[in-house]
Amino acid sequence: MIDSAMTATTFHRHPAAPWVELRESRAAPHCYRLHMHAEYSIGIVDAGAAVFHHADGPERVEAGSVVLIEPGVWHACNPEDGAPWAYRMLFVQAGWLCAQLGVQGLRFPARARHDAAAAQAVHRLCQPLGDAGIEVFTQALLHCVQRFAEPALPAVDAPHAGAVAAALRCLHAQPEAAPSVQALAQACGMGAPRFIRCFKAATGVTPGVYRLNLRLNGARRLLAQGTALAEAAHAMGFADQAHLQRAFKAHHALTPGRYAQALTGR
Repeated sequence: MIDSAMTATTFHRHPAAPWVELRESRAAPHCYRLHMHAEYSIGIVDAGAAVFHHADGPERVEAGSVVLIEPGVWHACNPEDGAPWAYRMLFVQAGWLCAQLGVQGLRFPARARHDAAAAQAVHRLCQPLGDAGIEVFTQALLHCVQRFAEPALPAVDAPHAGAVAAALRCLHAQPEAAPSVQALAQACGMGAPRFIRCFKAATGVTPGVYRLNLRLNGARRLLAQGTALAEAAHAMGFADQAHLQRAFKAHHALTPGRYAQALTGR
């Protein structure tokens, strides 16, 4: 465990439950860039207030508010007026969760909830795992997700959806070595400006921002597995360790080194 005097953020993992990670941020004034996760995110605000930016927002969240975010949803939660706030967030692997519930995907009809029952349920989930409580935790997590989520509907095709889908497959397959925006555009039979407009209309962000986020999520997974910082930077296609550090801090409000240091139970 990292002492709270050293860092305002701690990450908890348990070797018997590698499909979940808990982040605890205490009295943090940090602001985040718009980003997305590969996991389902389930969290609670413990103190202070923040503005939750997402596709249906923005909306205000405060102590006792629950935040629910699907994989691939671009969002940011930033404290009001830069004042310190505290929160806990569970990151649950999407493949594991959908397999447990027998669905292809899940969506949260409401991405923020402000009722006491939801707060109580998520508060109990957002606790460090002990060896004896994993089965109880798993059942409580699945019950909570079934309560707040519903099966995801097939996406409605947007203009040029096939071209964008092909570009997304390429980016996800090898984010560390993904082709340039110009090459992606040419493969889709478009000029770069038109391709960027179509991509942003479908995803909400530009191809470059999307690729950077994939690389950051990949680096985070490697660091959680114990990979050295320089090796993680190289593996995910960053020019150097400093480049990864700057981008990681801008998106996660701490450096990759502090993230690795803040992990417990790895």
